Amino acid sequence: MKKLVIATRRSQLALWQSEFVKSELQKHYPEMEISLQEFVTKGDKILDVPLAKIGGKGLFTKELEIAMLNGEAHLAVHSLKDVPTEFEEGLVLAAVTKRYDPRDALLSNKYSCIEDLPKDAVVGTTSLRRRMAIKILRPDIILKDLRGNINTRIKKLNNGEYDAIILAATGVQKLGIQNEVKYFTPIDTDTMIPSMGQATLGIETTDNPEIIKLISVLNDQDAEIESTIERTFVHTLQGGCQVPIGVKATIIDENVKLKAIVGMPDGSEYIAEEVQVEKSAYKTAGIDFAKKFVDKGAKELLERAEKVAFI
Repeated sequence: MKKLVIATRRSQLALWQSEFVKSELQKHYPEMEISLQEFVTKGDKILDVPLAKIGGKGLFTKELEIAMLNGEAHLAVHSLKDVPTEFEEGLVLAAVTKRYDPRDALLSNKYSCIEDLPKDAVVGTTSLRRRMAIKILRPDIILKDLRGNINTRIKKLNNGEYDAIILAATGVQKLGIQNEVKYFTPIDTDTMIPSMGQATLGIETTDNPEIIKLISVLNDQDAEIESTIERTFVHTLQGGCQVPIGVKATIIDENVKLKAIVGMPDGSEYIAEEVQVEKSAYKTAGIDFAKKFVDKGAKELLERAEKVAFI
């Protein structure tokens, strides 16, 4: 192929990620023409309703997927945490890039960490997973919905609408905007277990062997192992944006440490487990780990969580 078109959202972070993948591909294929085609997704347009209430994070990928299936683009770059575990027919996850900082982070102009927040402090997040984690740590905290791109969310914090907000650390770091607030404090993954694939980029393409082969040069083996475990765990539980699930796989030499939590958005009930498995078993590890949760009633718990999430 002589030309590749990358479908991208117009947000600053999405453009950064697409430009990053473009530059990495250009290193391998210096003679190839690689361009970006911008799209506005439904998730970008609807900013006043929680994602879980209107269909989940797949709202950020649909228009890009249609463009690929229509032949307008060859690939799309996503934050892997936003990519559903099942793909439309004709589309595949061709590669995952090296994982960066998988932690969530507290951003505030008044308080340096969750522990320092005063009673009844207002914290901004719409993520059910983050809501659950915060309520487990601090039941007194008042949670307030927070939508929009990273820059919009930080602007709302700086306008005094919140005492603090929670964002994925990697997005803030990539854009280099940590200094736009007084305190940027990453939260340990044992304290707030990340979303599946957090801090990894997923490259989606059409099911075209030639394109898949071209993109495969960007695949990171460690990220593939960790994200495969996390995504199969969520898929087995049939969970997504509509329910609170945190899962983190961490490679340690020839083993992988798995830690996960599922529960109610208010933190009143939850199931948490941690195991260690051999790295060579990564294709089935997430499924086996999820079955432990199923045996403890996780599916029933998540069904109840989905019903009460945004009443």
